[in-house]
Amino acid sequence: MSQETGTRVADAAADAQAVNAAVAAAPWWRGALIYQIYPRSFADSNGDGVGDLPGIMAHLDYIASLGVDAVWIAPFFKSPMADFGYDIADYHAVDPLFGTLEDFDRLLAAAHACGLRVIIDQVLSHTSIEHAWFRESRQSRDNPKSDWYVWADAKPDGTPPNNWLSIFGGPAWTWDPRRQQYYLHNFLDAQPDLNFHNPEVRAAALDNVRFWLDRGVDGVRLDAINFCFHDKQLRDNPPKPVHARTGRGFSPDNPYAYQYHWHNNTQPENLTFLEQLRELLDRYPGSAALGEISSEDSLSTMAEYTQPGRLHMGYSFELLTDDFSAAHIRATVENLERVLGAGWPCWAISNHDVARVATRWGGAQPGAAQIAQMSALALSLRGSVCVYQGEELGLPEAELPYAALRDPYGIAFWPNFKGRDGCRTPMPWNDSPQAGFTSGTPWLPIPAQHRMLAVARQERDAGSPLQRFRRFVAWRRQQSALCWGTVHLLDLPAPLLGFTRRFGDDEVLALFNLGAAPGAHPLPPGSWQLLAHAGPEAGTLHGREVHLVGYGVAFVRCVKNL
Repeated sequence: MSQETGTRVADAAADAQAVNAAVAAAPWWRGALIYQIYPRSFADSNGDGVGDLPGIMAHLDYIASLGVDAVWIAPFFKSPMADFGYDIADYHAVDPLFGTLEDFDRLLAAAHACGLRVIIDQVLSHTSIEHAWFRESRQSRDNPKSDWYVWADAKPDGTPPNNWLSIFGGPAWTWDPRRQQYYLHNFLDAQPDLNFHNPEVRAAALDNVRFWLDRGVDGVRLDAINFCFHDKQLRDNPPKPVHARTGRGFSPDNPYAYQYHWHNNTQPENLTFLEQLRELLDRYPGSAALGEISSEDSLSTMAEYTQPGRLHMGYSFELLTDDFSAAHIRATVENLERVLGAGWPCWAISNHDVARVATRWGGAQPGAAQIAQMSALALSLRGSVCVYQGEELGLPEAELPYAALRDPYGIAFWPNFKGRDGCRTPMPWNDSPQAGFTSGTPWLPIPAQHRMLAVARQERDAGSPLQRFRRFVAWRRQQSALCWGTVHLLDLPAPLLGFTRRFGDDEVLALFNLGAAPGAHPLPPGSWQLLAHAGPEAGTLHGREVHLVGYGVAFVRCVKNL
């Protein structure tokens, strides 16, 4: 070996050591895969037709087998269930429907024993109408909790104080005869908004988070976190022209789309509260906060909210849309990267609020290759990733009749918008009539199509979406560039999507053919090596050109000559 070659080998070894040190020092949540559990629909242990905490605990081995790093459990707190747990009546209590506080403690310990971290939902911006705070607040204008919610006098003609609308339809104000005032609710009228301008409310919200951190949770997912503060002047929102009536989490036929929501959420005061929240989390080493963000400019808000000293991660609805085009995905990632700076994103392509991605992006009958590609794409972007239960099975959106709907959002906007029940049907564990979910009658019907995609069936099929998902997750875990690297989008003709990921000296080119027809792409200058990945349909290398089958994926590593 020449002296020059020896020096380069030594430099490469030093680079590798630096990378390994960086990996070891990286917090667990960077590049993490987080499995979202909607507890009502995951597994029912007592036959009442509703999933519960013991049901989750019974399937922790399955969750761990997916290779995920953490579970995010949607609300299981005491609630009248007007919005199925996102209307909390007691932040410190488990609703009997889901079990007991002792059940949660056992679940937490069992998850940790499986190597899984646990993130729980925290709904800070609003409570249930049945919360003790609101029951006291509504009694008079001078009680100790009178200023804990957003109350306002009527206009002289008796109408609401301004034009703010609820995302679930109609005015965001409801009249209360006890106080002779309106109260604000950005969601259901059963979900009154807290007044975060009151320092006592902010302190109480932090106490609620502290309660669960003290019990040992590893993080919090913050629902509608940009809705905590409202404009103190209660200024009207300006109208939005017809061509701009698009949004994330609501459709153009919803009156909510008719306004720019500049005053009822995403106020500057929220940043100070996020910094106070981060100070609390920093007292619990290893804990992390993931914020759900939906604003007029969600990507900019996401960047602002995840700067150092604020939230660890943020996610928006930008990839929870119907648009699966290379142009949309590229623009979304580029726009975020342009403003993100030191912030860290978390990507999601499905959750409990939108139609399942297999249907939304794949159409009526997506194949296993297309489903595998969807997950591989999300897992290859810079950031952490949330995977919604059943996404690993390739479950399509359930078609439910109006009579079966439980979601108030869907009932109000039927038939143009069918609500969120179609993505919330119970998890199919086997192909029995109740899919192994319950011994009783499930709270939502389980489609026969879902039973044919049950876990037990897919476990026996090496080519199933489940097995492909597992293999890709295991492979990605070994790729430092995909877990932690920077990202650079390439200008490619549709339907090709491509980007490079780089971490230290490791540079990987990721290519995705989002169409059904085969495609090809020439490699950029340099020396490249095709990586043998697992899960999606793999591309092939022909000279200096990568060939991709329909919905194929290729990963090519830049090789440094020593």
